[in-house]
Amino acid sequence: MWLYLAVLVGLYYLLRWYRERQVVSNLQDKYVFITGCDSGFGNQLARQLDLRGLRVLAACLTEKGAEQLRDRTSGRVQTVILDVTKTESIAAATQWIKERVGDRGLWGLVNNAGIAVPVAPNEWLTKQDFMKILNVNLLGVIEVTLSLLPLVRKARGRVVNVSSVMGRVSLLGGGYCISKYGVEAFSDSLRRELSYFGVKVAIIEPGYFKTNMTRHENFSQGYHEAWERARPEIKEIYGEKILASLVKLAVMFEPRWGHNLCLVTDCMEHALTTCHPRTRYSPGWDAKFIYLPMSYMPSILVDAICYWSFPRPAKGL
Repeated sequence: MWLYLAVLVGLYYLLRWYRERQVVSNLQDKYVFITGCDSGFGNQLARQLDLRGLRVLAACLTEKGAEQLRDRTSGRVQTVILDVTKTESIAAATQWIKERVGDRGLWGLVNNAGIAVPVAPNEWLTKQDFMKILNVNLLGVIEVTLSLLPLVRKARGRVVNVSSVMGRVSLLGGGYCISKYGVEAFSDSLRRELSYFGVKVAIIEPGYFKTNMTRHENFSQGYHEAWERARPEIKEIYGEKILASLVKLAVMFEPRWGHNLCLVTDCMEHALTTCHPRTRYSPGWDAKFIYLPMSYMPSILVDAICYWSFPRPAKGL
C-alpha cells in the first residue's frame, strides 16, 4: 500500500514539474506592469524581466526611484509615477498603459507596492494607523486591479498579487496582517471569476526577507511613535518595559538570511511566464517550515506559542 502511495506522489510531482516547465511563447511581445519598483521586490523583478526580454512598465512612487531603475535597465523598461492611494494617479497610469500596450492588452499585472508600518499592539493604534496600511496594501491593490482588468482580460494574461505569510497567520498588531488577509481573499475570488476568461491569478506569500520595508529601524520607530500617542491608561496597563522588549524583538527578528530577493522574484517570474502557474508561491525557508505549518495548526496551539514568545504587559495575568 505504501509503495503504491509513494509511486502516486512521485508521479504527481513529476507531472507538476513537467507542466511548470512549459513556457509561454512570444514573451518578447508581452507587456508587464509592476507597482512598487523604487526598491525591493518590484525593482528586482523589473530588472529580471528586462533580462528575459519582456516589455516592462514599471511604476515608482518617486522620480528618483524611476530614474535609478532606468539607469540599470534597457530601453525596454518604461517608468511611470504612481501613488496607489490616489484615484487620479491610478487613472493617469491606466491611460499611460493603454497608450503603450494598444490592442495587444496587458499580459501581466504585478501588485507589489506595499508598506509594513505602523505595527504595534492594536490598542496603541488609531483608525488612521490602520487605514494608512490598508489604503496601500489592500485598497490600492483592488483599485489598480479593477482599473487594468479590461486590458489583462484582452490579453488573457496574469494577475500576480504579493501577499505575505502574515496573510496566513496573524502574528502582528496593526493593519499589515489585516491587509494581507484581504489580499488573499480578493485574489481567491478574483481567480475564480477570471477563470472564465482565461486569466490566471497567482498569490506570492514571501517569508521574512531583508528589504527597505522590513528594516528593524522602521519597526522600532513605529513602536515609539505609537507608544507616544497611546492614552495614559494604555501606558499604565502595558508598562514602559514592553516598549523596550518590542524594539529588542524587532532587532532580533530582522532577517539575516533573507538577502536573496531572487527567491521571491523567481516565483513572480514563473507565475508570469509559465503556461501553468501555481495558485500560491511561498518563497523562503521560514515560510515553508515555520509560518505555513503554523497556519494549519489548531488555533489554541498557535495562541500558546504567541503567549509564551511575545513580551507580556505589565498588568497581564
